[in-house]
Amino acid sequence: MKPAKHTQPSCAGQDAREHDEERAYSVADEPERVSQHRLTARVHQSIVAALLLLALAPSGAQAFSKAIWGPVYQNGVSQFPLYQKLGVKIVEMDLNWSTVAPTRPHNSANPNDPAYLWPAEVQQALAQAKTFGMQVLLQIIGAPRWSNGGHAWNWAPRPGAFATFAGAAARHYRTVHLWMIWGEPNRRPNFQPESPAQPGRLLNHAQQVAPHNYAGILDAAYGALKRVNRHNLVIGGATYTTGDIDTEQWIQNLRLPNGHPPRMDVYAHNPFTWRVPAFSNTPSPDGEVMFPDLKRLGGWIDRYLHRGLPIFMSEFTIPTAVDQEFDFYVDPPTQATWITDALRAARRWKRIYALGWIHVYDNPPASSGGLMTADGSPKPGFYAFEHG
Repeated sequence: MKPAKHTQPSCAGQDAREHDEERAYSVADEPERVSQHRLTARVHQSIVAALLLLALAPSGAQAFSKAIWGPVYQNGVSQFPLYQKLGVKIVEMDLNWSTVAPTRPHNSANPNDPAYLWPAEVQQALAQAKTFGMQVLLQIIGAPRWSNGGHAWNWAPRPGAFATFAGAAARHYRTVHLWMIWGEPNRRPNFQPESPAQPGRLLNHAQQVAPHNYAGILDAAYGALKRVNRHNLVIGGATYTTGDIDTEQWIQNLRLPNGHPPRMDVYAHNPFTWRVPAFSNTPSPDGEVMFPDLKRLGGWIDRYLHRGLPIFMSEFTIPTAVDQEFDFYVDPPTQATWITDALRAARRWKRIYALGWIHVYDNPPASSGGLMTADGSPKPGFYAFEHG
């Protein structure tokens, strides 16, 4: 799709309407505020939640967690016992706004509006996570056509509409406190309008549109999610190893109209690597930010965004055969060694918040980066991840 000039004269009015809906919902649609009994119970629940969330709060010495993208059920069997065996503490899932709200709700701020089609899979994951002592992370991605001028799901929505949905999602999923905003927006297939740039170059006006749009929806979502629960953690950036705009360029240009960087609690990056995952490696070529470049990434975050933000490796995998997803692979023993090395390095650098693995199972020919083969046989990497 050829990027068009990003002009939407009606955005201000639409965003104001959505902001008014959110305010109206928060003031008028919570009758428990007038009940002393319910208020007392709610205060008690808030205290308990705050204590539980201390381990999630980003800081220079937060505990490292293993995360995973994977199914709730496989062939009718819950996968959460498997995730527990692997030492997983965070299960990552998509929450696709374009499928949750294909038609515009009458009151977008109200999670009970009949237009919302909340996915059963998320509720199933939350029930399993509670049983096995895990957290569910939801990545909000995808925009319905009514929010972005009639474009496809990957076209930037109005920030106000996105924020209102984020707030509604947080009200619907009260036990979710980890929220990631979009995924790999520095790639044109995932985020539009976006003009590609040569690595290492200053971006021109057209190339700045995508990171500016992303900054707007991230900052707006941050405010909405914090209004629902100040303990919600908002994870931004969500960049890819490489992209149509490289990671350093993306971070440099994450700016709001006032020139400030967007608010976030944690920075996410997917550091897929065809090089040994050691921080001592030389910089990767062509603007790529692989696992060995994470400390350089930290320097850019400190310089251009917010000093000391924790880093979440949201997606990481190492293929063991030719597949359609990546243009490299290693043998299974090397995958295990690299997993061990990556987890050891991540635990030692206290700035790493979590490492998230994708592809629990191989799915040839599409992907071969699973910890298990397609028939469920563990690879050496399974045991490396389990003990790492």
